[in-house]
This record gives sequence, C-alpha cells and structure tokens, in this order.
Amino acid sequence: MNILALETSAKSVSVCLCRDEFLVAQSYQNSGLTHSQTLMPLCRDLLAHCGMEASEVDLIACAAGPGSFTGLRIGLATAKGLAWALEKPCCGVSTLEAMAWQVAHRRGEILCAMDARRGQVYNARFSSDGARLTRLCPDRAISLEELFFELGEKTDQIVVGDGAELCYNDGIGRGARLELAPPHLRFQTAWGVARAALETARAGRCTDAAGLRAQYIRLSQAERERLARQGRPV
Repeated sequence: MNILALETSAKSVSVCLCRDEFLVAQSYQNSGLTHSQTLMPLCRDLLAHCGMEASEVDLIACAAGPGSFTGLRIGLATAKGLAWALEKPCCGVSTLEAMAWQVAHRRGEILCAMDARRGQVYNARFSSDGARLTRLCPDRAISLEELFFELGEKTDQIVVGDGAELCYNDGIGRGARLELAPPHLRFQTAWGVARAALETARAGRCTDAAGLRAQYIRLSQAERERLARQGRPV
C-alpha cells in the first residue's frame, strides 16, 4: 500500500511516502514559513523525486490532532482536497499515537506529550512489545500533577513529543522514572503518521474525504473566550 502522509500539527511540517512499513521518502521543513506555503510544494516535489504519480497513491493520511488548530486545519484541508481529487480513501490519525510509533521499536511504556499551555499537556500513554503498540489511555488534556499522580510507581517511561522536556523536567523532580527519546525520534514526523495510518487501514477504519475530522481535544482560545462572555462553562 502506497501511503502519502502529512504532518502539520506543530511548527514543523513534513510529508512522506511509505510502502507499507517501508519509508520510501520523507521531506521535513522548519523554516518559519506557514504550512499553507510549504505543504503542497513538499508533496509535489516528493512525489516527483520518487518518480510517482499522485494517482498511484493508495491512501492519504494526516495528523488529525491534537496540535496547533491552524496547522491541523491546513493538513486536514490538504488531505481532503487530495482525497477528493484523486478519489482515494484517507484517514486522520492521533498525533500522539503517531509520535509513539517513532519509538515503537523499544520495548516498554511510552509517554507522549505536547505542550497544551494553561498548565496542561496533551497526553496519551502506550506500551510497546518492540513491534506493536497497545494504547493505555485515550488522548486527553491533563495537568502534569494529575499525570504523575496517575503514573505513581509505574515502570520506566520513554517520553516523546514537543512537550517531552516539559514532562521530563517536571516528572524527574517528582521522582518519576523517565527517559527522554533522542531528538531525532522525539518529535512528530510524517513517517509516524504513515505508520499509524497503516494500522488504521489494516483495521478497515479508513474513511473518505467527507468523513475526515479533526480531534482537537480542547476548545480553541477564541471558543473559550466566546463561552466565557456568554457566561457558559468552558
């Protein structure tokens, strides 16, 4: 299965082409330009350099959240547009699960974290047998205090994500048994998205462009402010 995957959940942007588990090519950029400027040229150039037509792609995948609201919307809109134009299936995968696949070759528990601000992280936990992931909790927004109370005296955790250092520094001070993933495996990439998408496809849970949805986990700041002005709970 040829998978074209897009990762736009944070400041960096990446796209990759995978054939099942095999990474054919990946492009990554963190230049300060917006994803709306960089994403489509990266897709176009990557396919061209691989000598592949867009019509030869079997599945379009993207990070569906959590993450930057603007970044996710750009990635989702691009994936929808490609899927509609090419009449291909697509899927949105958890950004946190995609991160976990970066270190799934390591046996043990994986702690995924993205800085959600407001004293929270977007978090999910997984265990790996060295080849497969098992999810231990749903994607969520949680305070560091709650997270490390939950972990208690659990086994060692390898920490990934753009909130990994935040978690690590706080957790070590609380006596948690943590290991930071090395920088080249710590942050989200399109390869992780493709790997998570492959599992989705194998489970028969892909969708069409109309069914592709974001999973923001938490309301945006603008939505929270609107509810607060209306006197409604946030």
